[in-house]
Amino acid sequence: MKKEITYEEAMSQLETIVKQLERNELSIDELSAKVKEATALVQRCKDILHTTDEAIEKMLASMDV
Repeated sequence: MKKEITYEEAMSQLETIVKQLERNELSIDELSAKVKEATALVQRCKDILHTTDEAIEKMLASMDV
């Protein structure tokens, strides 16, 4: 089973992809693969942020008792 990457790892990988794009380092075939990878990384970051937001909301709600 593959370990889920952390937010920081996903952001680091996204930064690497952006730098490669800015430097025109990717062939068309690589570009397609990197866009798919970046899309998955962005979704992972969104999922982590959503989960964290829900946890914070629950914690704050329980403090208002």
